[in-house]
Amino acid sequence: MKESHVRILKYCTHAFVKPLSHIHNAYLNQGIYPDRLKFVTVILIYKQGEKTDVANYRPISLITTFANILKKVMYSRLNQYLNVNKILTLEQFGFREIVILMQQFIH
Repeated sequence: MKESHVRILKYCTHAFVKPLSHIHNAYLNQGIYPDRLKFVTVILIYKQGEKTDVANYRPISLITTFANILKKVMYSRLNQYLNVNKILTLEQFGFREIVILMQQFIH
C-alpha cells in the first residue's frame, strides 16, 4: 500500500475496526491465511564489502498493510495464550515482552 493509503487507514481506524475484526476472526477460525496476503516484496539492503557479493546484502520482506495487521493480531493472541497458560519457561524469552519477563522474575 502506498504511504497515503496507510495514513488514511491510521486516521480512519474507527471505521475499519469492526469489518477487519470480522475478516481476521473468520481467517483465524477457519485456519485460512489468504493467498493474496502471502505475497511479499523482497528488497536487498547493502551492508558493507564488495557490492557484487550477494552475502553483503540483507534481505528485507515488505508485506501488505492488511497482512501486517493480521500478523499482529495473531501474535497478540498467541502471546496472550502462551502467557496465560504459562506454557513458555523464563529461558524462552526471544520474542517476549520485557514487562512480562520482569513480572515473572518478580513472582
